Amino acid sequence: MSQTPEAPQLARRLGAFDATMIVMGGIIGAGIFMNPSVVARAVHTPGLILGAWIVGGAIALGGAFVYAELAQLRPQVGGQYAYLRDAFHPMVAFLYGWGLLLVTQTGGMAAVAVTFANYFRELTGVGMSSAWLAVLALAVLTVVNCFGVRSGSNVQSALMVTKIAAVLALVTIGFLAPAASAATAAVAPGGDKPVWIAFAAAMVPVLFAYGGWQTSSFVSGELKNPTRDLPRGLLIGVIGVIVLYLAVNVVCLHALGTAGLAATTTPASAVMRLALGATGARLLAAGIAVSTIGFLSQGMLTAPRVYYAMARDGVFFRKVGWLDPRSRVPTVAIALQGVWAAVIAVSGKYDQILNYVVSMDAVFFGLTGAALLVLRRRETARGGDAAGMGAVTMRMPGHPWTTLVFVAAFWGLALSTILQFPGASGVGVLIMLAGVPVYLLWARHGRRAVGP
Repeated sequence: MSQTPEAPQLARRLGAFDATMIVMGGIIGAGIFMNPSVVARAVHTPGLILGAWIVGGAIALGGAFVYAELAQLRPQVGGQYAYLRDAFHPMVAFLYGWGLLLVTQTGGMAAVAVTFANYFRELTGVGMSSAWLAVLALAVLTVVNCFGVRSGSNVQSALMVTKIAAVLALVTIGFLAPAASAATAAVAPGGDKPVWIAFAAAMVPVLFAYGGWQTSSFVSGELKNPTRDLPRGLLIGVIGVIVLYLAVNVVCLHALGTAGLAATTTPASAVMRLALGATGARLLAAGIAVSTIGFLSQGMLTAPRVYYAMARDGVFFRKVGWLDPRSRVPTVAIALQGVWAAVIAVSGKYDQILNYVVSMDAVFFGLTGAALLVLRRRETARGGDAAGMGAVTMRMPGHPWTTLVFVAAFWGLALSTILQFPGASGVGVLIMLAGVPVYLLWARHGRRAVGP
């Protein structure tokens, strides 16, 4: 009697180095080359500028510990999606994936793709429009990732190593530039806002620049040893990013001074121009182009696993949960993300979409921290490991107080963003609420998962 062949499963082909590169690749985009000046315009002394980046780094490191412990409690495909589903309700997880596909991931990728296209055109003089160059970049990365997780990870790791080299080059060359003059080194002109309000405003671009480590959790199902390699990758990757970000800010303050940093909108380019003239500016443009394409590569590798997990849970189109039997990757999910990001890039609506992202992301960051509180409580109530996975070796230090601070920081950011930008945040809330009837429709039809 013939047996039905087993359905293909995700291939566990990634290790700790891949996880580290994915973590760093999800954080470092074009923001660090521009956001130092935004922070300097909000707070007006070197101590407060560096302090904002240190506090942001501490919050990011806290997030790495939160996700590291959750990765050991729930080493499942979809990562953050699985944490929210198991701690709260499948609808909460669905709304996260819904927002990820419609807005936060694809909108961000569209904006970054256009940024890459702009720098690529500047460097090469190619006549193609930025929108269609962005579509071409997204298409190439979609195809690469459809060949398999190893193929996508190799490209991502190579781009990440190049990106690190670009940041180190900026820091090294920047220190060779003459120190800022007394005029530009002076304290930047300040507003009349209290220090704590100005510091809170500075934290918005800082936390935005540090965001992205969570996407590494999406590939848990393709790590050889997710309970070991993902926590290691999270901690090493986030610490590495903190060091690089602080180095960039120190060199910007060295070369431009506080007032000079606040006065420019392109601080990294200004530093390179001071050090090497026009050649320096072109080198920096090349570095930003590599950084943006690396960020796109990371997004194409990770986020489709969430849509795949949604389909496997029976709350999304069954075809999205299909694995190519040869490459063992969710090719339909990958293509879906690539196509939607390309549509947004061509539509030119990515700038508006980015206005919705910060508050939505912050809400779900806080919920994920709360998920750790819930799962820890269940573990204690059961007298052991909540998931039956054995001892958890990596815990959030100072839990529950540090976890509560993490939750409060991101929900505070969400509230601050909503108060500052009520229109954009309101649209984000409406998009999220629109997912509720969609989820209920799937639940009413009783769609079954397509597999384990």
